[in-house]
Amino acid sequence: MYLLTMRDREEGPQLNLLQRFSDAFLKDINLGVLLISMDFTLADVSDRATQILGMDREHILNKSLEEIFATVPSQHKLVQRTVLHGAVVRNHAVSWTNNMERFELLLDSNVLKDSQGNIVGAYVIFKDVTNMRSLEEMVQRSDRLAMIGQIAAGTAHEIRNPLTSIKGFLQVLRRTFEVQGMNKEQSYTEVMLEEINRINELVNEFLLLSKPKHVSYERIDVTEVLRGILPIINNEAILYNVHLQYEASYHLPEVIADRELLKQVFLNICKNGIEAMSDGGTLTITEKVETVDRNVCIDIHDTGSGIPMFVIDKIFDPFFTTKDTGTGLGLSVCQRIIHDMGGTIRVSSKGFGTTFTISIPYA
Repeated sequence: MYLLTMRDREEGPQLNLLQRFSDAFLKDINLGVLLISMDFTLADVSDRATQILGMDREHILNKSLEEIFATVPSQHKLVQRTVLHGAVVRNHAVSWTNNMERFELLLDSNVLKDSQGNIVGAYVIFKDVTNMRSLEEMVQRSDRLAMIGQIAAGTAHEIRNPLTSIKGFLQVLRRTFEVQGMNKEQSYTEVMLEEINRINELVNEFLLLSKPKHVSYERIDVTEVLRGILPIINNEAILYNVHLQYEASYHLPEVIADRELLKQVFLNICKNGIEAMSDGGTLTITEKVETVDRNVCIDIHDTGSGIPMFVIDKIFDPFFTTKDTGTGLGLSVCQRIIHDMGGTIRVSSKGFGTTFTISIPYA
């Protein structure tokens, strides 16, 4: 008959307490935790891990890690078999994308040993640092925009003066060619004038990257701003066979913002969304309030083909564009404007459309 020793009786309540802590830890902790058996199967998993992985606990528990990550390239797998051989990982940065969302993770792993020092399994812990990485990238991007803006502010005057003289003389030449019936030469001057106008527009966008000098911050009703520009957006939508849908949220809290700059942001992002639907579609503008973060949010969703994952991280970078005639400064300017108001612009794309979310804090 098996009899408990005094030590067993003393350790019994302690082991029970540790087991309860372990169960509560895996259930409540805001970390991804994977416990791995010696046969490289998943012994247990935290709730947060299943959310990040986009997998159901019942479908992956007690299954081989090779089977669980069968569709993932080896270099992107969160768990390697070497973890059971004593390979220790500390603060390893990895990206993980499930069908719904992308995460930036910091990963730690190590082996688990018994009292004799034998390896009995391993664990992998990963923390979601997506928001921290996004904030870091936003700060770096903001610094780059500020530098570009300072350069632009210092050179814009020197650029515009000669352009004004060139444009004036070209207009005189165009009129002369028109009077003398020199149609071919007239068409050349028109092309040159159009290119000069493009340069002027580029200089204007450069200047917006520096902090605007004449900004008028006041209490703004976002609904009023949106309704004032809906006819403009709708006219643009009609040209592309796009249906405009506006979902208002009445009694939105007022925000502190510049009315004209806010119009510019909404118009720019709506125009991008409309142009992304070359075969027609629906542009949906939705107002909502985030009471937890105290933000007024505007979602602008298009039903276009979406933005590829390898591009989505670059769309706010200066000079990055997928358009043939774009300058690549529009979204950079929009982000700078909203950032100066204390807000953020987020983008999500899942292959069947793109949503830009503009969040502005309310008082």
